[in-house]
Parts: sequence; C-alpha cells; structure tokens
Amino acid sequence: MKKTIFSIIFTIIIILSSIFVPFTVGAYEVTEFEVTADAGALISLDTGEFLYEKNLDKKIYPAAITNIMTAVIVLESEKYADSNTITMTEEALNEILGTGCAVSHLKAGEIITHLDLVHLITVTSCGDCSLLAAKYFGGSVKGFVKMMNEKAKELGLENTHFTNPLGLHDDDHYTTVNDIYKLSTYALKNKTFKTASETSRYKLGATNMSNGRTYTTTNFLQDTTTAYYYRYAKGIKTGFTDEAGRCVVSTASYNGYNYMCILMGCKNNPNKRQEFIQSANLYRWAFNNFSFKEIAHPENPVCEIPVNYSMDTDFVPLYVENGFISILPNDADTSTIIMDYHFKEESVDAPIKKGEILGTADVIYAERVIGKVNLVAGNDVSSNWMLVTFGFFEAVITSVYVKIIFAVVLAAIIVFIIVCIVMNLDRKRKKELKFIPYDPDKEDKLNK
Repeated sequence: MKKTIFSIIFTIIIILSSIFVPFTVGAYEVTEFEVTADAGALISLDTGEFLYEKNLDKKIYPAAITNIMTAVIVLESEKYADSNTITMTEEALNEILGTGCAVSHLKAGEIITHLDLVHLITVTSCGDCSLLAAKYFGGSVKGFVKMMNEKAKELGLENTHFTNPLGLHDDDHYTTVNDIYKLSTYALKNKTFKTASETSRYKLGATNMSNGRTYTTTNFLQDTTTAYYYRYAKGIKTGFTDEAGRCVVSTASYNGYNYMCILMGCKNNPNKRQEFIQSANLYRWAFNNFSFKEIAHPENPVCEIPVNYSMDTDFVPLYVENGFISILPNDADTSTIIMDYHFKEESVDAPIKKGEILGTADVIYAERVIGKVNLVAGNDVSSNWMLVTFGFFEAVITSVYVKIIFAVVLAAIIVFIIVCIVMNLDRKRKKELKFIPYDPDKEDKLNK
C-alpha cells in the first residue's frame, strides 16, 4: 500500500513539474556594458558553467587562435623534448613572406630549442615558427594539418576544421566558441603550454647566429606596459585577420574564482582594442556579481525512489553524487532552485549498492538549467529471495513474449475448435440422409 501511494505522489510531482517549470538553457544577461564581439563566452573553470554566452556554435574563423592546437600537437609529439634543438629553414622563411603573419626574425640555419619554439608560437604567434614546427613534427604542412584535424576529432571538436597550422584565412578553416573552450581547457592541462601561454615576456638566449632577444606577448591583458593590462588575467592566445576580426582567449583568477573568457570577431580599432576592454569588463562583472552557492550537500538526501523485492524497506534515499556547487548571482535565493529528476523506471529492484547511480537530475535556477547531476543510492538494500522468485514469475507471465505465445496458442485453440465444429457438422449432415426402401411394385409400374 505504501509503495502504491508513493508511486502515485511521485508521478504527480513529475507531471506537475514538467507542466509548470518551462525552463530554458542559457547564460545570464549582461546589462552593465555592451559586448560587441561576434561570438564569445565567459565560463567558470571551477564548475564549467557559462555565465555569459553569445553565438556559441556559430561558425567563426580562428586566426592565430589556431596556434593553441599547433602547440598541443608539438608538445604531444614523440619528437618533442624541451632541450632538443630545431633549425630554422629557408623554406619556412620563404613561405611566410607576404602572408602578413608575425615573424620571429630568426635566420635560416639558426638553432633554437623545442621549448623556445613553443614560446614563439604561443607568446607572439610567429608564423615562420608554426610552419617550421609543422614541417618538423608533421613531416609536412599537409601531414601536420592532418594531425590537427585528427586531434580535433579526438577532443570532440565537432564544428572545427583546420587547413593550416598558423591561422591564415581559409573558408574551410573554422571553429566555434564551444570548440575553442574545449580545446583551450585541454591545452591548459599541459604544464608547458600553460606556462608558455601565460608568459608576457620571453627571453630567448643567444643562439649560434644571434645575441639574446626578448619577445613580448600579443595579449595586452597581461602586459603591464599597456593601457589594457588587467592584473588578474593570464594567457592564453590572441588572433587577427580581416575576416576573423580581433580575437582573444584568456583566463583570470581572483579570490578563489577562475574564469575563461573567449571573444571572437571584435572590430579592428587600433586605438581602442575592444577584445581586451570587453574581456576585462566580463571578468569584473563575474568577480563582483557572482559567488559559489552550495545547492546540494553530499550527505543530505534530495529525494527517494520505491524499491522492489526487499523486505527491509519500501524505498531508498537518493543523494547528489559528490554534492553540487554552482556559480550564482550574489543575491540568488537558493530556495527557489528546483531539481528535475529523471529515472528510467518509477521504482528500482533490490539488491542495491550504496553509491549506485539510480537516476539523474537537472538543477534549475531562474528557468535555466545550471547543471546536471547523478543521483546515487544512500545505502545498501538487500533483496528477499521469495519476492525475487515471485517477481521473476510475474515478469515472465506478463512479458511481451509470453503474451505473444499465449495469443498464438489461443488462436490455435480457436482454430482447432472451429475445425472440430465444422467436421462435426459435416458428419451430422451425412447421418441425416434419408433411407429409401426398395418397392418392387413401383419398379414394375415404371417398367410398364
């Protein structure tokens, strides 16, 4: 009886929540300032939540943001080692001429280390170094680009395609903000990439052909000598072509909060670099207006689900796996947060192990999904062999296959009965035929 009542209440809650909670997935609206980028996002690196988003899946041109992938391929190559050396070639220097790309001013025959190469690719987007890397680590530019696209596929960058290793414009060389986020978070896991991308000044030591020199980052957010310096910002990469516009991918950390900002397709205004201004504005907006909120503690149950085949309990409490913390507005009322539960069935069968995933839930705040969580069993639930046996036979009897077999047998019986009735009727007709006795007198009359 208890199980039946719970099931009815559970069903009603699910139906009502689906009717009266018309949520949508989306980030927060920025009202304090304008973001003019063609596409962009501000993402919490702590929770993975998008606080700001614009045209996340729109096809865009990455320009030198491409070098994030170039550096990843280099660093993951079997040939790579920090102290190994590589020699600038005449071929790479000739191919970069006329492209408009930044160059390292290395000379043909000049030797640098692999670590130097990675810094020149990430810190200043040196196109000649990207071409050199492609030919050395990929065997050819074509071979290296193939490696880039294979890596993109491996990382799930479904809307990304590369045609060159340095970001030259090509209609078939494109990506999206979502894919840039996936690639950047992956790249930052590599300590060498992270260090190189966050370097504002890179000192290249004396080589076999030149004295030492210093390369300055193209990301003005982390350059103290510019008007765009933002003290909490680091890396990651900038890019520009006429078709791509001004682009920047950066991170910022303050007071325990960590964000990534991606702005693509900003207008090209040398006197007012909007990609840096708007990135800093988004960071300030996030740091000043959002904070961590604990939505579900891992030791507090959030719901329960009926249990079958157990004599110990009629239901098992469910907890949010590892708890759930979200980045929300400072004045957010967490009591208004709703959890939309999803279960394969209205009940689960014992035995159940503590920590076993029994469902999921969408966490909804202000009509938007702010996260998805796993729901796990709060304790072990043992099964009763007698209930399991009865349940097995009940399942067998009520299964589709048994119903089909029953229907076929029933149909065969009906056919058999019909056949028997027809045969009996036929026999009855034969028995009812009249016997006419022989009359010799009638035969004589007929003969006369």
